[in-house]
Amino acid sequence: MDLKIANRLALVSGSTKGIGHAIAVALAREGARVIINGRSQASVDAALAKLRELVPNAQAEGFAGDVSDAAQVDDLVKRFAHVDILVNNMGIFDPKPFEEIPDEEWLRFFNANVMSGVRLSRAYLPKMKEKNWGRVVFISSESGIQIPVEMIHYGMTKSAQISLARGLAETCEGTNVTVNSVLPGPTSSEGVTEFVEKLSGGKSFQDFETQFFEEARPTSILKRFITPEEIANMVAYVCSELSSATNGAALRADGGVIRAAF
Repeated sequence: MDLKIANRLALVSGSTKGIGHAIAVALAREGARVIINGRSQASVDAALAKLRELVPNAQAEGFAGDVSDAAQVDDLVKRFAHVDILVNNMGIFDPKPFEEIPDEEWLRFFNANVMSGVRLSRAYLPKMKEKNWGRVVFISSESGIQIPVEMIHYGMTKSAQISLARGLAETCEGTNVTVNSVLPGPTSSEGVTEFVEKLSGGKSFQDFETQFFEEARPTSILKRFITPEEIANMVAYVCSELSSATNGAALRADGGVIRAAF
């Protein structure tokens, strides 16, 4: 299927690995020009090399910088003054009991997971509206609806992203600019390895996966971790010309974890 985004410029924050990298690959395969972003030049260079292996004709550039830092966002915008597609993917998570989460950690999570997308959207949305075409996608989570007891601070930021996406969509009324959120379920990205190590008690990944979906996410229909590519398939469509009627939506790619029918 041709998603009709050839030569559109797409920025995917936090795209050196995991879901973000899979999204960058999916967009590059559709002919979009992709900006890979990560905190270090080494990680960006490695991600670009991997992208070009997977998509030999990829049009790709890199930006090494932490988009949770306002000054580095300014540097990014100076280099890339306009993008057609913005995927706010960069985020952090860490399982921790509520009583052990200090104020500084709440603020760090909010700044990284929410304010990074606020700043990037504030920079790029006006120009999308001027051109009368654009796509903004926030990578939220099923945790934004079913707040995980082991990561309440993370769930809070994911709820905020859903609200932010809906609110920004309202500002695009009557235009060909859309703003949506995508809600992945538990996904087997690189960060899950650390997550498993913290929660597994030494179990193998396979044993942990079985137990996790029996106890922590019993409502899952899929009963396994989702692959980053499965999330990227949804995101690529939402970024496409074909998704023009999808706006202000919270789209679930959660493996059926969320039981609500709406």
